[in-house]
Amino acid sequence: MTPLVFSPKQRRVLTWWRPGSTDCGHQALICGGAVRSGKTLCAGLSFLCWATLTFQGRRFALCGKTIQSVRRNLWSEVQPVLRALGFSWTERLSRGQITLRLGERENTFLLFGGSDERAAGLIQGVTLAGALLDEAVLMPRSFVEQVCARCSVEGSRLWFTCNPESPGHWFYQEWIRKAEEKGALHLTFTMADNPGLSPEVLARYKAMFRGTFYRRFVLGEWAAAEGLVYDFFGPELVQPVPESLDGPWYISCDYGTVNPTSMGLWGQKGGVWYRTAEFYYDSRKTGRQQTDGEYADDLARLAGGRDIRGVVLDPSAASFREELIRRGWTVYRAENEVLSGIRRTAELLRAGQLVICSPCEDAIQEFGLYRWDTAATGDRVVKEHDHAMDDIRYFAVTVASRRSEGFFAGAVERSG
Repeated sequence: MTPLVFSPKQRRVLTWWRPGSTDCGHQALICGGAVRSGKTLCAGLSFLCWATLTFQGRRFALCGKTIQSVRRNLWSEVQPVLRALGFSWTERLSRGQITLRLGERENTFLLFGGSDERAAGLIQGVTLAGALLDEAVLMPRSFVEQVCARCSVEGSRLWFTCNPESPGHWFYQEWIRKAEEKGALHLTFTMADNPGLSPEVLARYKAMFRGTFYRRFVLGEWAAAEGLVYDFFGPELVQPVPESLDGPWYISCDYGTVNPTSMGLWGQKGGVWYRTAEFYYDSRKTGRQQTDGEYADDLARLAGGRDIRGVVLDPSAASFREELIRRGWTVYRAENEVLSGIRRTAELLRAGQLVICSPCEDAIQEFGLYRWDTAATGDRVVKEHDHAMDDIRYFAVTVASRRSEGFFAGAVERSG
């Protein structure tokens, strides 16, 4: 294993709990700031070492948006370092449980996903000696507060990691602004705090973001969203449909009855996804609502006889989904988290992995109209000119972001 080099701020995270540290009087640690700043790895190592060297036979919580994200973003990252330090462990995947050992010391770490309000019930009744909440701003307040309440063992402490969101976010208001009151050490990271990033990689990440996202994910600021959502999108990013585009092919769809219905035809070439054609129908402009059957006919015309691997559909479009399944289409429920979906879509567009082609005139028009709601207390988009934006986001998150062929397990619906 290549020896790790830590920045001064990372070393502070690793040692803040140690006796003799000037920070050891704090009861919690908040590592916030830029993406790829090394805060998650250091917070995870710090938490696991603290728990092991401080307690014996206790239970702790490792929390993320989902259990899968905990394993991917945190646990898999710290394993090589733990192994090099002499740790060993046993995992019980069915129980979401890790037993971690160092010498004669042994403790249990329970994995929890805080995906929605129901998650708070998963942790009720558990007594914990400490908890780490990775990407805390993505979890509902009820879950975070329940985790904090379960840390009742004498000497228990809390670890939080997060990327900045809107200043109106509850975590900013209750933990960042009140860090001193809560006895929390708050450290803000920038990409410069990660010595593992080369100048070339650092420049690439900086080029991926603009506006609000640049201030948040590069500078580590809690910045209010304002202006256009995709403020970097312009005519220079629009391309003609490439020649010899042979798939695989997908269709993404945002379904509306009174509101417009938007569909996009996607094909891949050279690892890049191209939105080559579209269907857009606004019943308010035409004065006539279409039936599910008519929309299914429109989708078939958009497909144009191509071998469509799947239709990525608005998860709320239940009746249209049934119509498509009856006609033999393979239908996938789109992932529909708006804010994280917008971030991912922006990254793919800026990286050139997602391309809007010139025939998609309605989508191109919406890019110039899709705005943040500056009157909202948190991150919200104005619910106008967002239908092509939604179908593009569905595709970006549900298909373009995934690399393996098996990613749709559990989400696919087909005819009998």
